[in-house]
Amino acid sequence: MNSEVLYRPSFSMLKLTMDDGETMKAEAGAMVSMSGNIEMETKMSGGGVFGALKKSVLGGESLFINNFKPTGGPGELTLAPSYPGDIIEMKLSNQTVFAQGGAYMASSPDIEIDTKFGGAKTFFSKEGLFVLKASGTGSVFFASYGALHELTLTEGQKYVVDTGHMVAWEDGVKYEVKKVGSWKSTLLSGEGLVCHLTGPGKIFLQTRSPGALASWIGALMPKR
Repeated sequence: MNSEVLYRPSFSMLKLTMDDGETMKAEAGAMVSMSGNIEMETKMSGGGVFGALKKSVLGGESLFINNFKPTGGPGELTLAPSYPGDIIEMKLSNQTVFAQGGAYMASSPDIEIDTKFGGAKTFFSKEGLFVLKASGTGSVFFASYGALHELTLTEGQKYVVDTGHMVAWEDGVKYEVKKVGSWKSTLLSGEGLVCHLTGPGKIFLQTRSPGALASWIGALMPKR
């Protein structure tokens, strides 16, 4: 399978060239176009009703996932997220990465997508108590709202990120949600809660925040 991200960073689309019999699974609604010889099969996203409900309710993902497979020759599949932004491919070799709910777009069939409890430390996080966990061998594609910003943290290096700008991070990165400062700063600064990250490992941030957009639109709405 060959992958190419087109039209980045604002309106990215993933183009996949697949060999005969290869399979790609993708979030419901992500398909833009496909060759006529590609077959699509819809399944519960977590391997069953309970797993699908867990991913949907706790992880912010769809109840269903689509499997695409070309037959009788190679095929082309294009996918895109539901919001403007970029797409990143992470190639795993018996590895694990984590992502915020809603970031997952597609993956190889051997990549297992599950939810992981973030702990009580994430209770006040706008992104929720649970994060997505992708593990196995193959490729996993995550989407961002806005452009992607990649950083590599060294051993013990600390970094602070607004919770609404997190996309994905490698397994070695420690993740904790805290106040931005005092309660006064947290409530009045407009920053709210932030992620305190500690290396080593890579982190991927998005340049726009869905929560900030919603707040901006809400302020423009007419009030009775």
